[in-house]
Amino acid sequence: MLDPAIGKLIENYENRYRLVVDVAKEAREIAKKAEERGEIIIEKTVSLAIDKLAKEKELI
Repeated sequence: MLDPAIGKLIENYENRYRLVVDVAKEAREIAKKAEERGEIIIEKTVSLAIDKLAKEKELI
C-alpha cells in the first residue's frame, strides 16, 4: 500500500523534505516501540510510517 499513500502524502505536504523528515521520525518511533515491547516487525518501518501518516491525514 506504499504507492497510493506516498503519492497522496506528497500532495498534502508543502515540500518533500518535510515529508521525508516526518516519515523518518515516525519510522524510528515505531521501531523503538517495537523494540521496547520485544516485538519483531516483519514489514519495513518506513512503510508502516507512511501508512500511519496517511491514515492520520485521512488519505486512506
